[in-house]
This record gives sequence, C-alpha cells and structure tokens, in this order.
Amino acid sequence: MTTQVKKICCLGAGYVGGPTCAVIAYKCHDIDVTIVDLNESRIAAWNSDHLPIYEPGLDKIVFERRGKNLFFTTQVEQSVLEADLIFVSVNTPTKKSGLGAGFAADLAYVESATRQIADVAKSSKIVVEKSTVPCRTAESMRTILEANSNENIRFDILSNPEFLAEGTAINDLLNPDRVLIGGLQTPEGMKAQQALVEVYAHWVPTDRIITTNLWSSELSKLAANALLAQRISSINALSAICEATGADIDEVAYACGRDTRIGPKFLKASVGFGGSCFQKDILNLVYLSEQLNLPEVAAYWKQVVDLNEYQKKRFVSRVIKTLFNTITNKKIAIFGFAFKKDTGDTRESAAITLCKDFIQENAKVRIYDPKVTTEQIFLDLSEPGVVDNTKQLKNRVTIAKSAYEASEDADAIVITTEWDEFKVSIELDYQKIYDQMHKPAFIFDGRLILDAEKLRNIGFRVHTIGRAEA
Repeated sequence: MTTQVKKICCLGAGYVGGPTCAVIAYKCHDIDVTIVDLNESRIAAWNSDHLPIYEPGLDKIVFERRGKNLFFTTQVEQSVLEADLIFVSVNTPTKKSGLGAGFAADLAYVESATRQIADVAKSSKIVVEKSTVPCRTAESMRTILEANSNENIRFDILSNPEFLAEGTAINDLLNPDRVLIGGLQTPEGMKAQQALVEVYAHWVPTDRIITTNLWSSELSKLAANALLAQRISSINALSAICEATGADIDEVAYACGRDTRIGPKFLKASVGFGGSCFQKDILNLVYLSEQLNLPEVAAYWKQVVDLNEYQKKRFVSRVIKTLFNTITNKKIAIFGFAFKKDTGDTRESAAITLCKDFIQENAKVRIYDPKVTTEQIFLDLSEPGVVDNTKQLKNRVTIAKSAYEASEDADAIVITTEWDEFKVSIELDYQKIYDQMHKPAFIFDGRLILDAEKLRNIGFRVHTIGRAEA
C-alpha cells in the first residue's frame, strides 16, 4: 500500500522551493504545503503583496492558495514534525575555499537540513533531495538519516531534480517536459517513489513522470544543464569565426537548427550564459570527473565554461577597441543586468563581468534593468566580505530608472539582457536615444535582438555579436 501524502514541508524558500511548492499547493488542494526558511525577511516577503522572487504567473498562484493550503513560516521544527514528505531545497553554492574550491558544490546547507530532519522527526518521513547536487549526495543524506532511524521511524530518500528555466518557471511546472523521481530500487524505496508520483499525477500525465534509480536521477540534472550550456558555448565559438570571416551567426544557427537532429533551441549566440545552474553544474561535473579519475572527461566539460568566459572577454575587447582603444571616463550605458529576460535574478550574469571590466578600464557605467534592484546591482559589483568598495563604485556606477536616462550623454550602449523593451519597436524610441548621445553613437548588441539596419539608418554605429563590422 502506497503512503498517501497529506502534508508537505519544503526546507528553503528560494527560487526552486518557493515556486515548486506553490504550484503543488495550487494543483493539490487536498495536500497542505508549508514552505519554511530561517530567513525572516524572506518569509515576510512571501507573506506580503510583494513576493521576494519575480517570476511571471507566480503571484497569482501564491495569492490564490496562501492561507488555504499554502503556508510560509520560519517554524522549521513544527513543520518537519507534521510533514509526511519533506523537500530539501536549500542553496548549494560552489565552494569558495577548501577541498574542491571553485568546482565542488558546498553541501553544508544540505547536510544541516538533513541533520535537522533527523533530530526533529518523531515519525517516518519521505525526504526528497530537490537542490541541485553532485552525484551520490543522496548517499550522504541517507547515511545521516539511517543513523538516526529506529523500528518506529524510517526515512526514505528520493531525488527529484528541478528542470526550471527562470522566466518560464511557472509554465515549466504546470506543463513539464518530464518529472524525474529517483529512488532506491528496494520495495520501500519504490513505495516512496510511488507516493511522490501520486502527488505530481494530480496534474502531470503519468507518461511524463519518469522513475529511475537515485544516481541516474542526480546525474541527469547535471547532464541536462551541461548539454544545454555546451550548445550555447558551441554557437558562441562559431560566432567568433563569423566575426572574423563575414558569416552571420543568426543565419548559420538557423541553417543548422533546421536539421531535425540538431533542432533550433539554445542556438542563440550571446555575450555568454549566466544563471545559478549552468556554470555551477558543469563545474560540479568537472570535479566529479576528476574525483573519478577521468581527467579527459573533466577537461572536456571545463572547456564549456572556459569558452563562456572567453566570449565575455572577447566582447569587452571589441567594445574598447571600437571606442578608439580607450574608455577612460567615457559613459557606457548598460541595458539589462539580469542574466536573462523575465527574471530579476543576476546570479552569474554576463553583465556583472562586463561592468567590472568597464569599471576596471575607468569608464563611467550607467545601468538600467526593469527588474533588478539597485541594492542587488551594487552587491554584485562590490566585493563584500573582502573589501567594501561600494563608495568607490558609486563614483563610477549610476543606476538609471529608464533606458533614456541610462543613455543620456552616453558614448555607447551595450545590450546585455534580451528584455523585450530593448528591441527596436514603438516601445523604445531609438531616435530620441540617438539624439541625446555623444557622436559617433555606438551600440553593441550582445544578445542579437536589435534591427541593426534600422539603427544604422538613424545614425548609430552598430556592432553585433557573431557578425563582422559593417
């Protein structure tokens, strides 16, 4: 007989835990879902009219179920005590120091969450690893939980990685390509798997719910992100060849994408990928490969990240070279700071690297992004904990409230995020922008979203990634 899940607790109210469990509550009115976090201000935001995460469609879902079967609290112990199933959805950043620094995931939060479950639980629990973790993390969690189990309390571990893309997370959750649930292939493990299958089956067709062993599930998440990032680095490598030869990367990508074996997705050249997952997961894969004594495999995946860094540096060099080999005290307008459109998330955003390099070259940088806060921008550009350079930064960096304000008296515009409002349309008057800029007025399209011909007709000198200089 399958365990019926009536109460779910999610440890961690971040980008994964918040939206995932909000959608579960929205689709499963018979299940009480409690999202817990020790960060009081974050929980207060989840309980307010201004959610801590911007994601299209999220607010409607939260406001509809909050207080009915969706709850946000800092009461971790009580929530763990009452839950049948617990999602562990805490942060797993790349280690900054110690063994595996710069590559391995820091699993301190996962371990402390697991220990807390072990300490608090008075009845059997299904514990679901939701954070992006390196292969075989579930083994460590299982060791801790089993050491604390007895004949009255048993813990079953499942791996249920998320495959969300920020900006489309709610749609990804409502209409997933697949839901992956890994478990131990024992009668108890398969029973726990089935309990989670039945939660998702409230709205996901069962042929899209895949059950695997634990290790396949963990590795599939890293592999999926590595393969997607690899496609971006591949097209970006080709964009460098296009610029040198006069080919057009959009045309090359379109021609390749029409091949059904390749397909068109993730073949958009850009200034580089960002986000919380791609780089972190590939570096995890690199570290895992090294630990398994597979240096050639490690080197292969490391090259995907190296090429991403190269693409950003190459773009910066192109800007400086075009602006007569110096940007000292020149005003550079940065359009976009989020790592991609329709999100306020800036983690690993290409804009951070670009802005830091421009500041290093003594440029005056003016940034506009429709969703990212001023505090977040300064946090990303400063080095808190090492040396507080916010004061010096404010001499070089200004945050603008609009694209017009950012581009006033600017020498160049750099498009770093593909927000729709930056496209050449009625929404943004590029003639007005051109008229208020220093001449010659340069525009660098790092996202391939601009109509270069229209802009040249206005008078702009347009430079596009993946195309030779016109």
